[in-house]
Amino acid sequence: MNEPSSNEKKRLYRSHDGRVVAGVCAGLADYFGVDPTLVRLAFALFTVFGGAGILLYLCAWIVIPEQGDGTSIAESFVNKRRS
Repeated sequence: MNEPSSNEKKRLYRSHDGRVVAGVCAGLADYFGVDPTLVRLAFALFTVFGGAGILLYLCAWIVIPEQGDGTSIAESFVNKRRS
């Protein structure tokens, strides 16, 4: 896992490493310093018990920017609409 240097601000991104679908779980795991499997398990439990896991995952996919790109799906959509 990449640790930020002391003067670098920690940022939340959808990760390319360890990505299964969109990199949301891997990105959250990198940010919080936990195993991606635990984050995936949490989303699965939220899905099974109430169905909120899928909605939370989709919202995170839209809002969290992709690693390296720096823009989220929502930001790209807004920028295209402005053009």
